Amino acid sequence: MREVLALLRVGDWLLLLGAGMTVLLLWQHGSGGDRVVIKREGRLYLETTPRLDREIAVPGPLGDTVVEIRAGRVRVKSDPGPHQVCVRQGWLMPGQVAICLPNRVSIERGVVRYDSLNY
Repeated sequence: MREVLALLRVGDWLLLLGAGMTVLLLWQHGSGGDRVVIKREGRLYLETTPRLDREIAVPGPLGDTVVEIRAGRVRVKSDPGPHQVCVRQGWLMPGQVAICLPNRVSIERGVVRYDSLNY
């Protein structure tokens, strides 16, 4: 092992360091497969990423359901429904769904899975 390390020069170490930094950067950002899907009355209203901080007002028959996306997390901030079930559900983890039945709005936090990739 020492013989191999003795053969490495400054440029080799810089190349290894750069490759390691690139791998860490790509690993930190993930595959980009984390998605937020918002549906209104069963139809797609908006599909977005949880990496964009914003609030989205989704109109429904009772009023607006406000979906909050903050720091990679997703939740229903407010809903005009009487029982507030989807609001009390809190922050959604990947794979979870919040359904506001009286207002006919659903929020799904999913991960896109690929069964094959083509080049």
